[in-house]
Amino acid sequence: MNKQHVRLAIAPIGWTNDDMPELGSENTFQQTISEMALAGFTGSEVGSKYPREPEILKPMLAIRGIEICNAWFSTFFAAGEREKTLDSFVNHMNFLHAMGAKVIGCSEQSGSIQCTALPVMGPDKPCFSEEAWARVAEGYNTLGYLAAEKGMQVCLHHHMGTGIQTAAEIDKFMSLVDDCVFLLFDTGHAWYCEGSEASMLAILEKHIQRVNHVHLKDVRPQVIARVKREGLSFLAGVRQGTFTVPGDGAIDFNPVFKLLDNAGYRGWMVVEAEQDPALANPFEYAVKARRYLRETAGI
Repeated sequence: MNKQHVRLAIAPIGWTNDDMPELGSENTFQQTISEMALAGFTGSEVGSKYPREPEILKPMLAIRGIEICNAWFSTFFAAGEREKTLDSFVNHMNFLHAMGAKVIGCSEQSGSIQCTALPVMGPDKPCFSEEAWARVAEGYNTLGYLAAEKGMQVCLHHHMGTGIQTAAEIDKFMSLVDDCVFLLFDTGHAWYCEGSEASMLAILEKHIQRVNHVHLKDVRPQVIARVKREGLSFLAGVRQGTFTVPGDGAIDFNPVFKLLDNAGYRGWMVVEAEQDPALANPFEYAVKARRYLRETAGI
């Protein structure tokens, strides 16, 4: 891939899981960003242990050669919480803008089961009505225009356990929103939901001109099969090792990188592979991911 156009980041979720803070509670913010830098990454997303005052956070990152590239934001448009979502978004956007980030990764969390005990592969996943889809589209268009005024871009993070999880739901979302709304493509969630590398690649190929941020996750199919067989929740699957870093699971990332390169992708690629840090040492896995990306993507 073109080193001039693509930069590599890693998410802090491998060190401390914000959805299950007991996983990695011993890992401090300073240790996390130091190990990111030591492993060879120049970008990070934002975790719960990160200071939210730019004047404090910026120097701590700068001395390690790390920049903030994105931070998760939850939207609740389908549930009708438009004004509350917009108010929260403006504060979030202003923080990211102050940190120099250009992308705001959002997830539509209305009815989400990702942090519940419900089976993630079961029938309890939210499915939006046409009215709810209309609220989501209008809301995301509003976010997109707000971000554009700041020189930023909003993208939708398709995610297991949410109303925008499947290939068909991603297609519907992208068909409803304006061109100011983009897609955060997540290899792990796409494979998890659709069950194959070919299906994962089909999502990327179909929407590649609208992809402005990429999460690189590998998967362990035997764990996904267990999640489905035993009716496990999303978080139970994470604990058991659903995800891992690129090069450590079943996905061949060469076709992913080829598609992105051929499309002239410009932006960040973020290693985001939540695991139990007690079982998967975050620094060791960060080094493993960085080595794999150097060997396969040439960056």
